[in-house]
Amino acid sequence: EVQLQASGGGLVQAGGSLRLSCEASGFTFGDYAIGWFRQAPGKEREGVSCISISDGSTFYSDSVKGRATITNDKLKNTMYLQMNNLKPEDTAVYYCGALLGSRDAPFICRTVSSLIYDYWGQGTLVTVSS
Repeated sequence: EVQLQASGGGLVQAGGSLRLSCEASGFTFGDYAIGWFRQAPGKEREGVSCISISDGSTFYSDSVKGRATITNDKLKNTMYLQMNNLKPEDTAVYYCGALLGSRDAPFICRTVSSLIYDYWGQGTLVTVSS
C-alpha cells in the first residue's frame, strides 16, 4: 500500500522534546518535496518545516525556528521533525505531506492544502502541557 505514516506524537510538558516520524511506504522520498504541517483546534493549518529535493534546503516557520530540525533518512525512507523546548502553543495535530517534483522549501510550507499533495499522512497529535 502506498502511504505516509506519521507517528511520534504524545503528551509532553512544556520545555520537553519530541521527535515526529513520517515513513513512506510504496514510494521513495527521493523524488518528492516533503514537509511537516500542523493544525490546532480553531486555527488555520500552518507549514512548520519543509525540505526541497532540488537542493536539500530547508525552511522553518518563525514559530518553530531555532527549536525544530527536519531531517530525511533516505535508507529508512523516513522524514523526522525533532522539536525541542516545546511550548503549549505547539499543541496541534501534525501532518506530513509529499509533493512530486522540484519545489523550493518555502513554497512547500506555504502550500497547506492536503489536496495539492501526492501523499498526505494521517496526522499525529502533539499535546504540550504548561
